[in-house]
Amino acid sequence: MANDTSSKRARLLEILKEKSVFHGDFTLASGARSSYYIDCRLTTFDAEGACLIGELMLPAIRAKAAELGVNVSASGGLTLGADPIALATAMAAHRAGEAEPLQAFVVRKEPKGHGKGKQVEGGFTSGDTVVVIDDVITTGGSTLKAVDAVKAAGGNVAFVAVLVERGGTGRETIEAAGLPVISLFNQDELLESQAG
Repeated sequence: MANDTSSKRARLLEILKEKSVFHGDFTLASGARSSYYIDCRLTTFDAEGACLIGELMLPAIRAKAAELGVNVSASGGLTLGADPIALATAMAAHRAGEAEPLQAFVVRKEPKGHGKGKQVEGGFTSGDTVVVIDDVITTGGSTLKAVDAVKAAGGNVAFVAVLVERGGTGRETIEAAGLPVISLFNQDELLESQAG
């Protein structure tokens, strides 16, 4: 299993490097300038990329939940970055034959202006213990916005899981809010050997 996980991780890293890393002059969501940009959506919406993300994120979430002694029922985060990751993870849980598969939910940027007026949609019920997902964290601001929305909807957030930790103050900011953070990759891994 370890070798299988290692090969899946290596392949996903290859896809991220090929599809999701761009060099140039960019303004990040935080307003900061950067000489590179990581656009995970080009990997998370890729068929192979999404399958690999689900197959790697699910055991990472289950391992962290076991370490913390919590039972999480769903994962999701702020649309649009978290959506394909949460769905891929839920699909991996179903394919793995889990008795109670991890479900997926979406956090709207603002509450819906009609119908039930919900901000958290999908496989989520007030009282659930969940994981907040993000594709990339830099400052942690977007992730914490999702955390706040889940809490406002009655959810308990166990921890945060991200595809790529970009650097910056994101991990520290989220952990300062009392939430552990796990990540599948960091920016150094994605930027390694980019020039060659």
